[in-house]
Amino acid sequence: MSRESKKEFLEKYYQAKEVAADGLGHKIHAAVDAEKVKYKSKKGRLDEMKEALSELKEEGSAGDQILYDDVFEVDSEAFITTEKKKLSKRTKVSLFLLLVMIPLTIAIGVIRFRGTDYDAGTLLQTIFGSRIYYFISLVIMIYAMVPFFMVFEGRKPQAREMIVLATMAALACAGRAAFFMVPSIKPVIAIVIISGIAFGGEAGFLVGAVTMLVSNFLFGQGPWTPWQMFAMGFIGFLSGILHQKGLLPAKRLTLCIYGFLVTFFVYGGIMNPAAMFMSVYEFTWSGLLAMYISGAPVDFVHACSTFIFLWLGARPLLEKLQRIKVKYGLL
Repeated sequence: MSRESKKEFLEKYYQAKEVAADGLGHKIHAAVDAEKVKYKSKKGRLDEMKEALSELKEEGSAGDQILYDDVFEVDSEAFITTEKKKLSKRTKVSLFLLLVMIPLTIAIGVIRFRGTDYDAGTLLQTIFGSRIYYFISLVIMIYAMVPFFMVFEGRKPQAREMIVLATMAALACAGRAAFFMVPSIKPVIAIVIISGIAFGGEAGFLVGAVTMLVSNFLFGQGPWTPWQMFAMGFIGFLSGILHQKGLLPAKRLTLCIYGFLVTFFVYGGIMNPAAMFMSVYEFTWSGLLAMYISGAPVDFVHACSTFIFLWLGARPLLEKLQRIKVKYGLL
C-alpha cells in the first residue's frame, strides 16, 4: 500500500460513523463508548463488556502481556507458580555449585597449583604445564552446564533453545570485542543480566560463564579466566532468581541501577581479590584494601557503562526475546 493510499484509508477510517471491531481492545471500547464506535452485535453493552473482560481474564498463561512504563515483559501468576515448583531443585543445585563448588575449585587451583607449588610429575602438570587455569575453566564450564541441562528433565532438549542462548553469548562476546579499544566500557554484564531475566537464573549462569571463556580466546586466557567466569555467571544467576522472585522488576531505571550495583560490588568485589591472588603470594588485609582502592575507578567506569548499555538495550532486547519465547515456547 502506497503512502497516499494509507493516508486515504486512515482518513476514511477515522471519519467513519460505524466500525466493525474484531480485536479485544475494540470490543471493550465498543461496549463502553457506543457513541463513537458501534460494535455490530445484538447483545447489550453490559453483555459485551462481560464477554470482553472474560476473554481478557482467560487469556493463555504465558500470554498475559504486561506493559510497564518503559519495558515489556510477560507475566502470569499461574505460569510463575508452576515455574517456581520446577525451578526449586535446579535452584538448589545452582546455589550449591555457585557458592560451594566453584569457589572451592578456584581455591584449590590458587593454593595447590599456583607458582612453584607444583609437584613434579603430576598428571595435570604433564597435560597443562603452568596453564592449569585451562583445566579450572573447563571444570567451571561443566558446573555451569549442569543446572541448565536439568531444565530438560522429562523432555528432550530442543536445538532452538540452545541456539538462543548461544546467540546471547555470541552477542556478549561480540560486544566485548567491539569495545576493545575502550578499557572497562563493555556491554557484557548488561547482556548477561538480560539473559538471566529473559530465560532464568540457570541460563544467565551459563551465558555469563561461556561468554568469558570464549571471549578470552580473543583477549587472552589466563588465571583470571576462572574468576571472570565465576563473577559473570553469578551475576546472570542472581539476576534471573531476583526477577523470578519479583525482587527485580524489568523496568528500565531499576535494571540500570541494579546493573550499576552488581558491576561495582559483585564483579569488582570478586575480581579485585582475584588480582591480589594472581599478583602476590601472601594474603594481607592491607593488600586487599589496596586492591579495592586501586580498582575502584576502573569498577566505577565499568558500572557506568553497564548502566548506559542497559538504558539503551534493555527494552528492545527483552521485547524481542519475549516474542521468541512465546512464539517457540522456549524454556
